[in-house]
Amino acid sequence: MYLLNEWIEIIRRFMDAGGDVLWAIAGLTFLMWTLALERLWYYKFGLSKDVDGAIGSWEKRAERKSWNAKQIREKLISEVSLKINASLPMIQTMVALCPLLGLLGTVTGMIEVFNIMAVTGGGDAKSMAGGVSKATIPTMAGMVAALSGVFINTYVKSIADREGELLEDHLTTDH
Repeated sequence: MYLLNEWIEIIRRFMDAGGDVLWAIAGLTFLMWTLALERLWYYKFGLSKDVDGAIGSWEKRAERKSWNAKQIREKLISEVSLKINASLPMIQTMVALCPLLGLLGTVTGMIEVFNIMAVTGGGDAKSMAGGVSKATIPTMAGMVAALSGVFINTYVKSIADREGELLEDHLTTDH
């Protein structure tokens, strides 16, 4: 228990050193990874039911070559594709927001440094170092969050693309 409390205190001091923007980056990163893990959970446990339903609906059709049949095929593919690609644009947006929030932290930290310089004439090095810390930590955190987001987004997107193509391959018009 003592070790856990010590880790919590270390994390709290780190988060406080980065300012309020660091908390926003942490929250955004948590939400981004939650959505990505939800997508992976869906691909593992829910997608097969949706694909089987679409394939079952398609296989029940006796006729598959007319214009109407092709439109029904497109509808089935579109419905499952919407489920496959759900949350992907939101994850991509969050990946893009992470470094922007880091830059916001840089700006606010540097404003603090300039304010200290204006008030003290540059004589308070410890306070200026705190402002520099508030400028650099969010930048680093935003970039790390964005890099992790790029990784998981690429992975999830490749699964979504593959599953969409497999569905199209299964809904054949040749028989």
